[in-house]
Amino acid sequence: MERILIVDDDPGFRNLLETILVGEGYGVENAGSVSEAVRAGGRRKYDLVVADLKLPDGDGLAVLRWWTENMPETPVVMITAFGTVASAVEAMKLGAVDYLGKPLSSPDELRLLVRKTLDQRQLAEQFQLLREEDAARFSCGDLVADDPKMARVLDLARRVAPTNTTVLITGESGTGKELIARCIHKNSSRSQRIFVAVNCAALAPSLIESELFGHEKGSFTGAAGQHLGRFERAHGGTLFLDEIGELDGNLQAKLLRVLQEKTFERVGGTREIAVDVRVITATNRNLKQSVADGKFREDLYYRLNTFPIEVPPLRDRSSDIPRLARFFLGRAARNLAKPHLVLTPEAEKVLLAYGWPGNVRELENTMERVAILCDDVIEPDDLPVTSSGPARPVLFRDIERQAIEDALRANEGNRTKTARQLDISLRTLQYRLKEYGITQSRD
Repeated sequence: MERILIVDDDPGFRNLLETILVGEGYGVENAGSVSEAVRAGGRRKYDLVVADLKLPDGDGLAVLRWWTENMPETPVVMITAFGTVASAVEAMKLGAVDYLGKPLSSPDELRLLVRKTLDQRQLAEQFQLLREEDAARFSCGDLVADDPKMARVLDLARRVAPTNTTVLITGESGTGKELIARCIHKNSSRSQRIFVAVNCAALAPSLIESELFGHEKGSFTGAAGQHLGRFERAHGGTLFLDEIGELDGNLQAKLLRVLQEKTFERVGGTREIAVDVRVITATNRNLKQSVADGKFREDLYYRLNTFPIEVPPLRDRSSDIPRLARFFLGRAARNLAKPHLVLTPEAEKVLLAYGWPGNVRELENTMERVAILCDDVIEPDDLPVTSSGPARPVLFRDIERQAIEDALRANEGNRTKTARQLDISLRTLQYRLKEYGITQSRD
């Protein structure tokens, strides 16, 4: 049974509304003031609140504000007497879903308004539930993405995964571009089919075409038999082309044709082969600049860049560093049967201050090395990196410290507000405050 709270100090009008709504099968409770309404809201949840704008100890806006702040999922309808429609419109700007005229023009006016509002609430709840279920189904294994910048990357991956859209993943080396590509594949309709990864930079230029498209027997010296290329192997699945910016002009043209026509020919072949492949590409280059320099086809760039995802460098998602470090250390510790390995806060501080030019890959390798060399507690001196890492020079530190001090002053020393303004986690801010010896702050 859907429950409705009526807030009105006029007993006659309140009883009229209750009679109509009870007759429709709703559970109805009454309150005659702001204080009574708030007490009722503190005792139980309601599916709808109907509140008069004029109450003896305040106005209906106080009721609206309380529900907006404490139970924003509960819709509030305002009751307005003739001549105060402007006030009701103002209430809707503040969050009310609708308003009801007083006196009622007919019982149906109330019935229709309540049913419409409750139906809209139910649809909103169902939509939110579907979004939550969709997010729960979306899984990227052990990928750490607490930082807002990385969480945005995962949100983009979640949205594009169910489609067949071509994705271009950009970012520095070691940021995890292939991991994002695998995440997209895993959460797509092709997840039960093969994922084929090709590092275009790791193949000799003379072999890339054969590797991608295959070759026929005798098509070149050493071609002793027919060879299926990566496109054919990936049929029905996903083909990940890493370092796509390394392809020469000839291969760029052939790749564009496959993307547009879904067909290709093997090297030395004459038969067109149809293929169903979802293509995800990645690069650490600025492809737009490569286009401007005449090194990359503009038409191919726009075809690949249908859905771009930029993976931030580790130094720009520093709030993820401690958790990533503990994850990599824990995995290495299990492999080495060293269950007591732990990072001290001081060691975490060094990890946070270092610039990580090799990004997540460098952090993973660092933790593996530390796990081999240490047996229990890991101190700063045990780390093969220092807080004076290459990406955090003195000039950067001076700028960062000044930015933190300015933000603290603007927020009167409040660390929570300061972290929000700087778009970093509170924990990262606390590390920075300790690192720079900044004391003018409060919780």
